[in-house]
Amino acid sequence: MPVLSSLPPVSAALAARGVSLRPAEAADAGFARDVYVEARREEMAPAGWPEPVLLAFLHDQFRLQTLHYDQHYADAARLIVEVEGVPAGRLILLDAGGEVRVVDIALLPAFRRLGIGGALMDWVLVLARDLGRPIVSLHVEPNNPALRLYSDRGFQPVAQRGVYLLMERRTDP
Repeated sequence: MPVLSSLPPVSAALAARGVSLRPAEAADAGFARDVYVEARREEMAPAGWPEPVLLAFLHDQFRLQTLHYDQHYADAARLIVEVEGVPAGRLILLDAGGEVRVVDIALLPAFRRLGIGGALMDWVLVLARDLGRPIVSLHVEPNNPALRLYSDRGFQPVAQRGVYLLMERRTDP
């Protein structure tokens, strides 16, 4: 599979928000875990688990997700989203030849609802188009608040895969 080895600069919309992207490094593993925990914390709240139990569970889920990503998306570009130099989230993209797959996109709570996620998705769509990839795809749970962001950008559900919706958007100009 092709690899997103060198990414173009971020869009003007991202740069205006102070957003930059850099490759994730081994030293970012703890940060990536924290982003995962914060992305899942609200979903897990109804369980009512004590904080140490919740963290142990989510840390293990992150470990399993990482193993899955390493196995199935080994060639993916793992990026850290920074805002004014501060780590704010992560973005994992796979150039699958005929499409660009958004494997994961997540921001810490302080960086949500600021237009960053939407601007990142717009940048991915342009990136895919510029690479000649006619489709951008992603999986999302039907109850994920980001579903609206994807729908607003023209992503359409094309299949149900377990608990996830597979959504796609064409990159035609």
